[in-house]
Parts: sequence; structure tokens; C-alpha cells
Amino acid sequence: MTELAPTYRSHAQTRLIWALCIASVVIYINLYTVQGMLPSIAEHFDVSGAQATLVLSVTSFTLAFSLLFYAVLSDRIGRLAPIVVSLWLLAASNILLIFAETFDELVWVRLLQGVLLAAVPAISMAYFKEQLAPNFMLKAAAVYIMANSMGGIVGRIFGGLMAQNLSWQSSMGLVFLVTLIGVALVTYLLPRKEIKPAVIKEKVSLLRKIKQDFDGFMFHLSDQQMRLAYVIGGLAFMMMVNQFSFIQLHIMAEPYGLSRFNATLIFLCYSSGTFASYLSAKWILRYGSMPLFRVALALMVVGTLLTLVDTLIAIVVGFLITACGFFLTHSCCNSFVAMRAVSHRAKATSLYLCCYYFGASIGGPYLMMFWHEAEWNGVVVGSISLLALLLLAIWRLGIHQQSTEVFNRED
Repeated sequence: MTELAPTYRSHAQTRLIWALCIASVVIYINLYTVQGMLPSIAEHFDVSGAQATLVLSVTSFTLAFSLLFYAVLSDRIGRLAPIVVSLWLLAASNILLIFAETFDELVWVRLLQGVLLAAVPAISMAYFKEQLAPNFMLKAAAVYIMANSMGGIVGRIFGGLMAQNLSWQSSMGLVFLVTLIGVALVTYLLPRKEIKPAVIKEKVSLLRKIKQDFDGFMFHLSDQQMRLAYVIGGLAFMMMVNQFSFIQLHIMAEPYGLSRFNATLIFLCYSSGTFASYLSAKWILRYGSMPLFRVALALMVVGTLLTLVDTLIAIVVGFLITACGFFLTHSCCNSFVAMRAVSHRAKATSLYLCCYYFGASIGGPYLMMFWHEAEWNGVVVGSISLLALLLLAIWRLGIHQQSTEVFNRED
């Protein structure tokens, strides 16, 4: 029996990796399918294309703050139950989308879905860390990040394909079916046994637990370098994800006149970001985060400005460059937060993701103002303004790091 134990453990770890990666794909398909359907949503619910972008913004908003809730909840009751319950409720919520008759009803359902979508990204990395051996942990992190990226790409292209060929009700019915199959697979694959987080074994009062959680969040928010990392990730995602929403409207109009599905193929530009994420660990070890932050910022500036050139190829190349810069920024922020968090690591990560998705939620309404004034040229102006703030945050982070290094040398 003792000889079988390592094999059993390895099998359980492999199942966990597969389960959470499939769960991640399900989550990002549900989050981003509507981004590939924005023109169809605008037509079906009789709103402007710019207004249609709100279906992504409101979901990102509730997702952002729900991450904090799940980080605390999973510390109290374990990782398995919140993931499984939230995924089944997510599948059920897609039925509400099928029967949504007004844009307001659609927005309310998407607000609810944001709450349900947050469980997997909030819990997965902590789940991996507790359940996996160190050699599996490295594999899990790499595959999980790839699953995130692939889910985002597939979701958007899937949405564009449905918008081109199916009605709204049929599209949402198909999303429901895909989600149901994915959730069933995740439930089957997830190991039934889990190592309970140590915190749930503590016999303390409810008020003491709440204070412990609050102190954990405040510990990171009181760290100026950590706050700057949160701001950098939020600003970068605020710009990048919403650029992809408005560019569809731009390239469907004249002089390009692309079809709904062909317009969503712009999301394949995310592939450059997937490649950058894959190489980022090696680059961070070799060069450090600060030089890469500066390179990433330069790439996002160049890529954004290149989209002003009035050709489709320039737009595609511009988005390939911007996606590369963004994902490099995201990888550097993740690495920085993980390395700097000496305690309350799950809360540090959830705070970063909260700022990340909160940026996405306010970026839509922010860039919408510029779109109404000057369409795509206005979006570029709004994006450059955000990149100017990003430059300031990166500069401040560099100053603080230099000050810390000098202080440590003097000690």
C-alpha cells in the first residue's frame, strides 16, 4: 500500500491541475464571450455599440470585489465547496441570459455572473499551493496561466462566431451547454479530499476572524510599493481590455467594413501576450521587474499609436505589440506581488486581481467618453492618458525600490 501512495497522490494532483484549468477556461469563456458579440448585442437590445460595452464592464466590476470575498470565504470553509457551488450557479445563470428581454435585464444578470465568476481566479493558486507537491506547483502555474489566456481567446472568438450565425437565444443556449459540460468535468475531476487551510482550524470568535481578515488586507494596502503594483496592473488592464472592445466597432465601420466574425479575429492578437507570459519568468530572473516594466510600457505606447495608421495591417501589428506589452506588465506585477508578500499571500493576490478587474470595469465607461467625441482617434487619446499615469506609477515604484536598496545597504 505504501508503494501505491505516491502514485495515488500524483494522480490526484494531475486531476486537480486539469480540473482548475478547465474551470479557468469555463470562467473566461463566460466572461469574454459577450465581448465578441458586442455588435450583435447592440442590435438585439437596440442600444449603441458603445453602450453594449457595459455588459463587460459591469461583470468585471462585481468580479473585482467578489475576489476579496472568496479569498476570505475559502480560508474559512476550504477551497473545494466555493469553486463547485459557484460553477454550478454560473451554469444556471446562463438560462437567465437566454430569457433576458431588455438591456437592463442583461446587465443585471451580468452583474450576478461577475460574483459567480470570481471564485476560481480567487482560489486556484492558493488551492494549488496547498494541495500540490513543489514540482507539480511549477507545472500547475504555467499550465493554469496558459488556460487563462486560451479561455479568453476562445471565448471572444466563440462569441464572434455565434453572433455571425446564431440568434441571441441560440447563442446563450450554446454557452449554457458548453458551461454545463465544463462544470460537470470539473466536478468529476476535482479530488474529494483536500488539505484544509490552517486558519479554519482556529477556534476564535467571529469578530476576531473579521479583524484578522481586515488586518491582512490592510497589511498590504499600507505598503506603498504593493499599492503601486496594484495601480500598475489596474491601469494596464483598464486600457488594454477595453481597447479590444472599441476596435471591433472601428474595423466594422468604413473603410474596413469587416463582418462581425472577422472583426472578432482581432482577439487572436492576444497570442503575442500568451508568448510573452510564457517567457516572462525567464526574463524577470535575468533582468528584474523594473527594466521589464519600462519595456512593456514602451511597447504599449508604440502599439497604441500604431493603430492610428489607417490600414488594417497596422492595426493588427499595433494590437500584437500592445498585447505583448500588457501581458509582460501583468506577469511582472504578479511576480512582484508574490515575491513581496511575506504573509497573507492569498489576500495580496486577491487585492491585485481586485484592482486588475476594477480597472477593466471603469475602463469601458472612461474610453466610451473619448469614443463619443472622436471614435477610435479619441480612444487612442484616452489610452495615452492612461499610459501617462502608468509611466508615473512605474517611475514612483522604481524610486521606492532604489530607496529600499540604499536603506538595506546602510543597515
